[in-house]
Amino acid sequence: MARTPLLSSSIGRRVRRLWRQYGIFWLGAIAVGLIAVYYARLIDVGYNAFLHLQNEHRWLTLLLTPAVAAVSVWLTRRFFQGAEGSGISQVIATLHSNTSAAGMRLLTFPILIGKILVSFLAILGGFTIGREGPTVQVGAALMFNLRRLYPRSNAQIERQLVLAGAAAGLSAAFNTPLAGIVFAIEELTRSFEARASGVLITAIIIAGIIALGFNGNYTYFGTIDIGTHFPDSLAVAVVITGIVTGIAGGVFGWLLLNTQRWIPEPLRRLNSERPVAFAALCGLVIAVIGLVSGGTTFGSGYAEARGLLYGTEQLSVFYPLLKMASMIGSYLPGIPGGIFAPSLSIGAGFGNVLHMAFSDMQLPMLIALAMVGYLAAVTQSPITSFVIVMEMINGHALVISLMATALVSSRISGMFAPPLYEALANRYMTPSAAESVAGAQEEEDVSSAGQSETRSEAKE
Repeated sequence: MARTPLLSSSIGRRVRRLWRQYGIFWLGAIAVGLIAVYYARLIDVGYNAFLHLQNEHRWLTLLLTPAVAAVSVWLTRRFFQGAEGSGISQVIATLHSNTSAAGMRLLTFPILIGKILVSFLAILGGFTIGREGPTVQVGAALMFNLRRLYPRSNAQIERQLVLAGAAAGLSAAFNTPLAGIVFAIEELTRSFEARASGVLITAIIIAGIIALGFNGNYTYFGTIDIGTHFPDSLAVAVVITGIVTGIAGGVFGWLLLNTQRWIPEPLRRLNSERPVAFAALCGLVIAVIGLVSGGTTFGSGYAEARGLLYGTEQLSVFYPLLKMASMIGSYLPGIPGGIFAPSLSIGAGFGNVLHMAFSDMQLPMLIALAMVGYLAAVTQSPITSFVIVMEMINGHALVISLMATALVSSRISGMFAPPLYEALANRYMTPSAAESVAGAQEEEDVSSAGQSETRSEAKE
């Protein structure tokens, strides 16, 4: 009889240990999957409402979009500072600095709520934004706040929670589990810790199962049929597509990171002194571009990209440039919203244009290459880019071509601007953290240069 209390105590300790090791992560992954599903549905409801209004009252967007921009920026600056932009930069800043301190600034519950609500408001105004980047920050914020369930949280636990939440968010948003893993390795951490691998993969699997349970087994853009015969011009098309999308994505990154060099000084002063008015002006530009394009530049661009892939959409050759301009106008004011889906849409537009030069190739094949190329150019994460698109279109037959295009475009883009998310992340880090990251990069460059010099001297 005396052994019963001891046995109960031992079982209780084991249960608590299992809860801390696995249960909290599983609970968080389930919550991330649920939020990703319902957030996607919320964004769809908002955009459908905008489309209905735009179809009924076409010119009303000239008033609606600037008004929504002004309200969105006011809300973000007044109540949800840290929710602006895609959210991936905030997650990178959290992982590359003091996770606890940065998380309490950038991954709070108010920011989580604000990210969802303000991005919903922005899509109601027709802004060129996606939901995938915000889902990454929402997933990271949700998991980070689960640290409160640990009796003694530490930096390692908090880092694992943030990383798992972010990767699970991307996986559930796109239904791309492999991309979630690669995204965590290539974009968020630039490394892979063995002790975090099981936690990360488990979170992605659980969030993916939740998304599949609600949405069914689907691919983001469906399955394209490219057959087994590849044209002789494929290699040339890969290189040309990589160069074109690399230049376009590099210019886009340069424009976002060097606003002081191309935006006129009066507008910069307006943004600094009266950000709400500047946002309204950006909204007006987005509305005008939308009207000029026949409404195709509003929203994330998912419908346009899918329509091009399946031959149900006819777009102007100017579509990718107009979409780029609209995305820049959506991003400059600091409104919550991602760039993944719009980038894929812009890439699809470039693929449509390149089809005029490579008419012997199937249009879906060129569009897939250009989507990978432009996304890789914007993010400078080639592996994540080709894995995402490969899973989105079930395009395993194109894997080598997708990889080659992503590598070419990311290299070309690097000549114009540094990796976008990392550069933006520096703005959210404390000065010491940003300097340490920059110092590490500089030390790596010096080390590489030194090794090259040593090899040259050895050859001599």
